[in-house]
Amino acid sequence: MNDADIQALAEDVVKRARERKVVLATAESCTGGMIAAAITDIAGASDIFDRGFVTYSNDAKKQMLDVKSETLGRHGAVSSQTAQEMAFGALSNSSADIAVSVTGIAGPGGGSPEKPVGLVYLAVSELDGKTHVVDHQFGDIGRDAIRRQTVGAALKAFLAAMDGD
Repeated sequence: MNDADIQALAEDVVKRARERKVVLATAESCTGGMIAAAITDIAGASDIFDRGFVTYSNDAKKQMLDVKSETLGRHGAVSSQTAQEMAFGALSNSSADIAVSVTGIAGPGGGSPEKPVGLVYLAVSELDGKTHVVDHQFGDIGRDAIRRQTVGAALKAFLAAMDGD
């Protein structure tokens, strides 16, 4: 996913959120704030974007997003359970209507047979209580490419949530 694709998706997210009067938040680990940056690069994003949480460490996930120690201990930082708690925590600790979280292994190291480089969990949480988690297997395509693909997937997840998908 290149810069133009990300910008076009972010423009769509901002436009659609404004039309639907929806406020967004992000909770990011492996992308380190890139999703929030993509959204806030768009003029007028302040109307629809409340905040972004960059929770790279486990302590940050616990302190800022209320991720449970037992979740991290049992499933690890890169898991569907952690992604779900991150998204719910972002929603609970913001004024957002929809929150998206991402946690994954961008590489180049850190992977294992069970959790390879390129594995990213993405969760969407909404005020109506719906939380949806999906895993992406981007493969070992390089740190930058994994992070860009993750940003694109997160922006598409915002669009899908606003469309009720």
